[in-house]
Amino acid sequence: MSDRAHICIIDDDESFREALRSLVGLLGYHVDAFQSAEDFLESDVVDRASCVISDVQMSGMSGIELRRLMLTTGRHTPFIFVTAFPDEGARTRALRDGAIGYLGKPMQEASLLACLEKAAGGG
Repeated sequence: MSDRAHICIIDDDESFREALRSLVGLLGYHVDAFQSAEDFLESDVVDRASCVISDVQMSGMSGIELRRLMLTTGRHTPFIFVTAFPDEGARTRALRDGAIGYLGKPMQEASLLACLEKAAGGG
């Protein structure tokens, strides 16, 4: 992914969201962060997102529901899911359905970087 790729982070945990925003920004990406899937969908960056990093479980629309909605509207943006409640069955389904990654919180920086590289077709 180019150093100016546009990464959108969606997580209702403010401290995690802001820490992840800082990390992804330090990796050289342009970053926008949202507290909910609904806020992301109402923004003007939906069609510019190179990759979405989304929490699986959020109040309102879940990350999984957001990805499905985007697919039904023709948006095939790569998704990386993060969760504080990793579940092997959910991980298997998410990856089978085309997610780039399914990472537990806290995550390793190397794991996130590998997912971002995979989203760019480089890994």
